[in-house]
Formats: sequence, structure tokens, C-alpha cells
Amino acid sequence: MPASSGNGAVTRSTLRQQIADALRDEVLAGRLQAGQEFTVKEIAEQYGVSATPVREALVDLSAQGLLEADQHRGFRVHEYTVEDFRGMIEARSLVTDGMFQALDDGHKGYRGLDDPRGAAAVAGVLRRGEEARRAADAGDLTILIGYDLRFWRELSVLFGNPYLTDFLQRLRVQTWVCTVQHVRRLTDLRGRLWSRHTDLAAALADRDIVTARTIVSAYNTHSLELVERTGQG
Repeated sequence: MPASSGNGAVTRSTLRQQIADALRDEVLAGRLQAGQEFTVKEIAEQYGVSATPVREALVDLSAQGLLEADQHRGFRVHEYTVEDFRGMIEARSLVTDGMFQALDDGHKGYRGLDDPRGAAAVAGVLRRGEEARRAADAGDLTILIGYDLRFWRELSVLFGNPYLTDFLQRLRVQTWVCTVQHVRRLTDLRGRLWSRHTDLAAALADRDIVTARTIVSAYNTHSLELVERTGQG
């Protein structure tokens, strides 16, 4: 059952979010696989909670594109195609390119190294990037996903726009779910996962937009090629 708050009281909205987060992590880890079906009752029994917050959590995940609702059978994990992934990469590219362009244009909300709060945040992003690199080099996809999502969330926070942060985070979760559904077929991922997080963070810290764009372009090409190869298997 999801953990309760310190005073033992859990509001329905808190429980709803905890269940949604737990199920999202199950999908990202590949334990809930593409096409797998389940009901509100099954999930409620699994976590030992009432049906209402479970139903609300499942509806939230459906709105995020991770699940599909079936009026008669319950819910199933959405199965993404390689073509879906191509669309995600295109959308992700447009978002990040817009971020970099805003920075290149002197975006006033950006908290870079010249801002004390920004300097601390950049240092945190660099640490997160190093953790992601180690996980990628080790071929540990589950650990990499966790650090990668935190890396991009903290990086986007530097731009001072919470709507941008939330949108990019949702898009990255979807791309990771799609990646997991295809790449989990590989038995050894060492040396096959992108690991240049720190290079990207360093380039943005220096406001080197040309290098940042080159790194992200190579990243997108690498990700697409990996999913395309496994999608053909």
C-alpha cells in the first residue's frame, strides 16, 4: 500500500497521486507490460485501498497516455508503436529547441550560473547527469530512467516556466514507456544507452547553444535508431 503521511492521515487526493505514481513506475519498469489488462478492483485489492482513489489514479494515467480505458474490461497498458516514438521524438525536439532558442535570445527567466540560485541548481543538474551516466554505462535501464527524468525536470526548472516543466516531463515519461516496451527485449544494455547528460548540462551552463543542440540531435538519433532496431525484432 502507498505510504501514508507522517501523521497517519492520507487525503484522497494524496492517495490518488501515490497510486498513480506507483503504477507509472510499474509501467516504466516493465512490470506492467504493453497490453496488460486489469480492473479497478484488482488494483484496489493489491494496494489495500478503496476503489475511488484507484479509479481516479487510473483515469489520470489514461489522460497522460499511459493507459487505455475500456468501459467493460477496465484498463490496459497502452502499447506504443515505433511510429508513435517517432512522433514523440519530433515533439520533444521542438520543445527542447524552443528552450535553447529562448536561452540564446537571452531568456530573462533562465537561472544560469550568474544567478546564485541558478548556480546551485546547475550543480544539482550536473550531479544528476553524472548519476544518469553511470546507470547508462552499466546498462541499468530502470535506474537510468529515474535519474533521467529528474535530470530533465531540474534542467527545465532553470527556465522558470512550470508549464514547460510539466509538459516536458509528461512527454519524457511517454517516450520512456515506449522505449521500455521495445528495449526490454534486449538482454544486455551496457554501452547501448545514451549517457551524455553531463555534457549537455555543461554546454547549457556555458550557454553554448550550438553544442547543446548537437548533443540533443545525436541523442534523438541514437534513441530512434535503438527503438527502431528493437521494434523490428
